[in-house]
Amino acid sequence: MLHEPAVKTGIDRAAEKKAKLGVKMFFIYTLVYAGFVLIGLTKPELMGLELLGGQNIAIVYGFGLIVLAIIMGFIYNYFCTKMEDKMNKN
Repeated sequence: MLHEPAVKTGIDRAAEKKAKLGVKMFFIYTLVYAGFVLIGLTKPELMGLELLGGQNIAIVYGFGLIVLAIIMGFIYNYFCTKMEDKMNKN
């Protein structure tokens, strides 16, 4: 008994644009993350300064990176869905 995909797949005309968007978002995230690393390498004492609600910069920045990744995932999904709907119409 063979199991096939539930949805018929074909050519994804939006694949190139989706890939470009993904690369752009990757570089944006990489720059933000590099800022975190640079602070840790060059001025580690800054990481211990209290920022919000008694939490230090390291905690706030670290959670910010996690939240940013989640938000960027939703943004990527939204724009990719729009591109697919627009470009893959029969």
